[in-house]
Amino acid sequence: MKVSELAKLIEAQDLTPGVKEDREVSCGYTCDLLSWVMAHGCEGMAWVTVQTHMNVVAVAALAEMACVILPENIDMPQAILDKAAEEELRVLKSPLSAYTICGRMMEKGVPDKAE
Repeated sequence: MKVSELAKLIEAQDLTPGVKEDREVSCGYTCDLLSWVMAHGCEGMAWVTVQTHMNVVAVAALAEMACVILPENIDMPQAILDKAAEEELRVLKSPLSAYTICGRMMEKGVPDKAE
């Protein structure tokens, strides 16, 4: 599944529309503890988090994730979004809960990283 397809699935708004690359989503993950995500993140991951600070971009870029997803219409500061765009990282904002986002991803066959 591509990030653009995932965005439709989870009713998300693309907060970094300048990022042209439509990466393939290899797996899904939900966690708000950055050190844990640093240890377990991977390339192509769609990461659901409520965190909105600069370190989110750093962790996601380091792992070469496909996108970061903010649930429940959480906003991310523009300076952070600008950095995400600079790193070619897509940031999506969904009105859905993290639970529902992950459920929809699993329903459509997006695997858990552990699989």
